[in-house]
Amino acid sequence: MSYAMSFKDLETYKLSREIACEIFRISKVFPSEEKYALTDQIRRSSRSVGAQIAESWGKRKYVKHFMSKLTDADSEQFETQHWLEVALECEYVSMKQCKELTDKCELLGKMINNMIQKAPQFCQT
Repeated sequence: MSYAMSFKDLETYKLSREIACEIFRISKVFPSEEKYALTDQIRRSSRSVGAQIAESWGKRKYVKHFMSKLTDADSEQFETQHWLEVALECEYVSMKQCKELTDKCELLGKMINNMIQKAPQFCQT
């Protein structure tokens, strides 16, 4: 697509970074016993979404590879939603925080799936 010169121009990438930063901020107050469990897991999955989107950009020469990386990104945002639910159940985040971030993840998932559906347009070089 001519209007995106880099993966950094993609709205999906920008939103994934926003979510990852918010997750980092809220997870700073998780208990220390969660450092190598929930804290690492939720940070890793939320950061992986943007990494997968960036990798998909590099795979644009091959539509199926592009789509595969975007599918991985979508899977990571679902994993992030799971960890948000765990954080809510453990009372590490408020219902409001969980809902706001889950809503953003769901929007991101829709955006990623839209990219998958339009993959040939992104892969024109």
